[in-house]
Amino acid sequence: MGIIVNLDVMLAKRKMSLTELSQRVGLTMANLSILKKGKAKAMRFTTLSAICEVLECQPGDILEYEFTEETE
Repeated sequence: MGIIVNLDVMLAKRKMSLTELSQRVGLTMANLSILKKGKAKAMRFTTLSAICEVLECQPGDILEYEFTEETE
């Protein structure tokens, strides 16, 4: 499947709404929603850094790589 975005998990752990994160990070709700749903094609390191700073977490807490088995 590829990259999985666990932003919703971190928001729940920090008891923070997407609206609050949006305000604190300085990103639009629309952009954060796309990221949260795993629909984003890319993310800037500055964005990832800002999210990690606000949520007090590591990038690996937000992003995960899911291995897929190759079938023949």
